[in-house]
Amino acid sequence: MFAALPEPLHALGRLFEEAGHELALVGGPVRDAVLGRSSADLDFTTSARPDETERILRAWNGGGAIWDMGRDFGTLGAAHAGVKVEITTYRTETYDPTSRKPQVAFGDTLAGDLSRRDFTVNAMAVRLPSLEFVDPFGGLGDIAAQVLRTPVDPVQSFTDDPLRMMRAARFVSQLGFVIEQDTAAAARALADRIEIVSAERVRDELVKLLLGAHPHRGLVELVDLSLAEHVLPELPAMKLEIDEHHRHKDVYEHSLTVLDQAIALESPAGSGGPVESPDLVLRLAALLHDIGKPATRRYEDGGVVTFRFHETVGAKMAAKRLKALAFDKDTIKQVARLVELHLRFHGYVDAAWTDSAVRRYVTDAGPLLQRLHRLTRADVTTRNKRKARALARAYDDLEQRIDELAAQEELDRIRPDLDGNAIMRILELPPGREVGEAYRHLLELRMEHGPLGAERAEQELRRWWEARQN
Repeated sequence: MFAALPEPLHALGRLFEEAGHELALVGGPVRDAVLGRSSADLDFTTSARPDETERILRAWNGGGAIWDMGRDFGTLGAAHAGVKVEITTYRTETYDPTSRKPQVAFGDTLAGDLSRRDFTVNAMAVRLPSLEFVDPFGGLGDIAAQVLRTPVDPVQSFTDDPLRMMRAARFVSQLGFVIEQDTAAAARALADRIEIVSAERVRDELVKLLLGAHPHRGLVELVDLSLAEHVLPELPAMKLEIDEHHRHKDVYEHSLTVLDQAIALESPAGSGGPVESPDLVLRLAALLHDIGKPATRRYEDGGVVTFRFHETVGAKMAAKRLKALAFDKDTIKQVARLVELHLRFHGYVDAAWTDSAVRRYVTDAGPLLQRLHRLTRADVTTRNKRKARALARAYDDLEQRIDELAAQEELDRIRPDLDGNAIMRILELPPGREVGEAYRHLLELRMEHGPLGAERAEQELRRWWEARQN
């Protein structure tokens, strides 16, 4: 399989060999090739020191650009004939227990370099140009067994770099593997060390987990390894005690099921559909949509359990947690808004909505409408098939009404029948607060009654203005 590597890589291997140095493809690209998966990254390791690596790379790409921002860690990059590579000098590392940043020292052997990798499945290499397969820690067997195991003692591995524990859960999601027993036990024992890792690095691993093929399984591992208590404590907090009469659902299991169902409703990857898979905002919203339930649970008379306003409380909690995890403002805003809106549909089930209410639903959702459709449908986890069918029919009806109104009114671009310039001209007003108030009044009329037309809108505007003057 490695003979099919692009010719420029074989040529690069020959250049290193002629210079008396070793070069090996290493890590994820090797693992993915064994699994029959493609890999965009081409990571290499070498016995050459950075200055010698740079000299060889310049000979390889004819004096083209060299990326050396990682030179202090022994890493340089280059491209040639459409092939991009990163090459790192063999390393050994020591760690300060208070930091996951290694003190880097260059190593002398490939096996030594592989020993510092996170898991055995990432500690395999292929030498170039000979294509010799190197697997000192049994990674090939662990791939066959679908097991994640550290190449060295897991306590030492996770003590050195606590982020590897997050990567374990991430690889469960991405690869569908299981974590070996001793490796999992070490992670549980050292889970609190994840707190020395920056929020940005934790976020990146969580995002990769959520966008993987098996995020449900990855999240379960995150909880079972006690990592979630430190990085996403609201998730294990949803494991509410279930009363003996089962008057409310297991919120934790429900949330994971909603996540699964939301993913199933994503548009196929590459289809150009409205919510193309994998969609991070939808998946975060599905996971966190009931995050406010533990804080709002109340026992009412007669043993009734309620979670009043959990959607508004949950929206604030979701925003706070995502901010702590250093997510960008747009993602935070969108996820929080979906959490806030996820119960709105239930009013449609209770009583038929007016056209005005449908317009408000669409307007409030804005560009999140397609995600809200999927989140709302995914939130149905009842075992009562009759109830599930009734909810599905009700939402089908709502979507049909939205489509019909959209066709009539271009609902996603609702504007008053008169713009600000027309309002200022008709009322002879300069720009200011009163123009904004008039605009909002006309927008309310537009929402309530649909398109008015310019003539009627002007009549309504003048009537409103006269009433203000009295």
